[in-house]
Amino acid sequence: MSRRAGGMGEVWFGWDTRLDRPIAIKFIRVDRLSDGKPDKELTDRFVRESRITARLEHPGVPTVYDCGTHGEELYLVMQLIEGCPVGFLIDETEIPVAWAAAIAAQVCSVLAVAHEKSLVHRDLKPGNLMLCPDGTVKVLDFGIAAATSPTATRLTSTGIVVGTPEYMAPEQAMSGSTGPQSDLYSLGVILDEMLAGDNQFCGPTPLATMHNHMGQEPEPLRQRRREVPEGLERLVLWLLAKTPDKRPSSAETVYARLLDFCRELPSFLGYVDVKAPHPVRMYAQVVGRIGTTPRSSGELAPVQRPAPAPDTFRHSDMALAKKDAHLLKAESRFTQAADVLAEAVEPAARALGAANPDVISLRIELADVLFLGGAYRRAATEFAGLAVDLAEREGHDNDLVLRFRLMEANSHAAAGETTIALTQLGRLLDDERRFKVDEDRTLELRRQIGLLELGAGDRVGARKTLSALLPDLKARYGQAHPNVTKVQEILDELNGDS
Repeated sequence: MSRRAGGMGEVWFGWDTRLDRPIAIKFIRVDRLSDGKPDKELTDRFVRESRITARLEHPGVPTVYDCGTHGEELYLVMQLIEGCPVGFLIDETEIPVAWAAAIAAQVCSVLAVAHEKSLVHRDLKPGNLMLCPDGTVKVLDFGIAAATSPTATRLTSTGIVVGTPEYMAPEQAMSGSTGPQSDLYSLGVILDEMLAGDNQFCGPTPLATMHNHMGQEPEPLRQRRREVPEGLERLVLWLLAKTPDKRPSSAETVYARLLDFCRELPSFLGYVDVKAPHPVRMYAQVVGRIGTTPRSSGELAPVQRPAPAPDTFRHSDMALAKKDAHLLKAESRFTQAADVLAEAVEPAARALGAANPDVISLRIELADVLFLGGAYRRAATEFAGLAVDLAEREGHDNDLVLRFRLMEANSHAAAGETTIALTQLGRLLDDERRFKVDEDRTLELRRQIGLLELGAGDRVGARKTLSALLPDLKARYGQAHPNVTKVQEILDELNGDS
């Protein structure tokens, strides 16, 4: 086997002797705890995120064959991709405008599917994009950054923000906060670099580079490459907006804009074989015609199938579903666990009522496993329903009700729906204060709100929230507490920019 060093570990190129095919094996560097042992939480999260990523079915994402641990190393076995990294393209040649747009458009098609499944790449860069000889683009390392960073702050144990400084969105550089718009910002940096030939945000150090993303206004493309269309220049500037809410709303929006600039792709000798009859292009030509021709009057209408008969409910089904789900969860098979629980919840709720204590217990299992499996929008709906139904029986100040409300907001935040999450967290904080909830919980909620405001680009709101929080944190935990230190660092940065 041969190997290649990477940003988060090494990639080994080998051969699957069982199925007789070439493979790539990525070994991931693992942060160690203070006692020198590997971080088990990180290992568990890596397996979970790898399984979520493996469900991302898209021709622009390499197939994941396996994942696990080898000794104290994490590994991911993937489809081996032949092609040229976009980083090499930038170094070796001037990329035609149409091809730069085409590469970015294909990345958008991947992001559209990923973001719909609440997956954020978090480390898009030219080295993670591969242009293949048939002209297709593969997006590499999906889920790696998410898997190797803690879920709360997206920071490593050493305090380093996960990602690559040269392509990092301002909110990611400032607080480690990421969402779909963070990926779009990174794509904007890549597209700008593909067209101009250099990364305009690069500084002498990683810290200086991150400061440039946070404070340096981007230079318009046509000042560096005259033949770039004005509309493409405007799109890049839109992607490079400093705050997430000023960027395009979705990858689909960016994709639609990019199509105008890559409808006719020129020859790209040495990188794309335009003459050979590639099966992928043959396949795409047919698929691209779907929906373009209205159905003729003589075409048969879809067959209307009868609705399935209602399920027969047995009380023992709930216990069996929980048992099966627990076994699946123990193996991090969260999607299957959610399917098992959902299949039991629906008939149980119809037979016993959605607020029945046993049904509530089953619904809690379902909501939790949906969140663990990365199905954040479905999880938000389940947590919201639980909060409403339990509040009617136990009261709005019930600990579980408050927990469900928090998890609903966290689900929206994880799905990139920051505005909804902030609104819900603000209401929850008001109610927790009114109900005189434990101070540790309210302090953590205030910290979460401040970081989320910062990640959303609301620097004024974040400064106000965290400035009010800091003295209360010091009084409760002392000057040396990690949360005190981190909030102080963020405030120093915010105050330095004002």
